[in-house]
Amino acid sequence: MAKPKQEDVVRFADMLGAMGTEPRLRIMRLLLSAHPEGMVVGEIGSELAISPSTLSHHLEKLKGEGLVRVRREKTFLWYTANADALQELPGFLYAECCTRNKAIEPQRIVCRQ
Repeated sequence: MAKPKQEDVVRFADMLGAMGTEPRLRIMRLLLSAHPEGMVVGEIGSELAISPSTLSHHLEKLKGEGLVRVRREKTFLWYTANADALQELPGFLYAECCTRNKAIEPQRIVCRQ
């Protein structure tokens, strides 16, 4: 398996950094639970008890790193998790830890609920 390109390492580090706060990780989990329809901003804020200005800041950061997508329907902004980008991230980590150097046996990777 080929060594990852430097730009991929930077991109994945930025993605991990964007999710590296408790509110953003909660937002991502919520949007994944609403996939593929997504949620409007007000629903996200209500569900997570995050003020509109703070939520806007977090959503913008996640959008900037390609982790969420937004679409406008009339006056509503619908946010969805970018499943394609999120699928790449564990693949990147998996390739290093479980295929190249076998630091972790693939069958030992568990999904946490």
